[in-house]
Amino acid sequence: MQPRVQDLGKFSLPPNFRGRPAWFVQLWWIVQSTLFHCSPQFMYGWRNFLLRLFGARIGKGVIVRPTAEITYPWKLTIGDHVWIGDHVTLYTLGEIYIGDNACVSQYSYICAAAHDYLKPTFDIFARKVVIEPEVWLATHVFVAPGVTVGRGAVVGACSVVTKDVPPMTISAGNPARVLRPRPTDTNEDMLSSVGQQSR
Repeated sequence: MQPRVQDLGKFSLPPNFRGRPAWFVQLWWIVQSTLFHCSPQFMYGWRNFLLRLFGARIGKGVIVRPTAEITYPWKLTIGDHVWIGDHVTLYTLGEIYIGDNACVSQYSYICAAAHDYLKPTFDIFARKVVIEPEVWLATHVFVAPGVTVGRGAVVGACSVVTKDVPPMTISAGNPARVLRPRPTDTNEDMLSSVGQQSR
C-alpha cells in the first residue's frame, strides 16, 4: 500500500486562524448572501457600511460590486477611490491590502492563504497580499498568497501572479512576467489591449 500523501481527516485550523468566533463568521456569510449580494448596484455606500460593520477598513469613494465575495472582512484594508469589479473574490483568510486608486477587474481572485501539500495533514497558512496604489488587475487575474503588486503596475487579463510584480510595469501570462514599463503618459489604446475595465 502506498503511503498516504493527503489525509484530510487529520486537518485542523491553527488557533484563532479566522480572527473571529465561528458564529461571527457565519453571521457575516448570512449578511453577505442577503443584504450585501441582493443590494442594487448603485448602493456602494451601503455595501461599504456592511464591510466596515464587520471590521473592514474602507476608504472614501470605494466601489464594490454586489457580486464580489469577501471571505473575512476584518482582514481587508481598501484605500480611497478603489474599484472592485463583478464576481471578484477577495479570499481574505490572510490579510489583503488594496491601495488608493487601484482597480481589480471582474472575476479576479486575490488569494491570501493556501495549503502545505508536502504535509499529509494539509496544513493551512496565510500570507498577506499587497496591491499597491494605482494598480490595475485586468479581468480574471489570479494573485497568489504573499505577493506584492507594485505601485502603478498593470497585470493583463487571465494572468497568474505567483511572485512580486515591480512597480510601473505591464505584466501578463501564466505565470505572469514583465513585458515592458508602464508609460507615465497613459495611452488608452495600449491599455485596452491588456484587459477590460471593471466599471
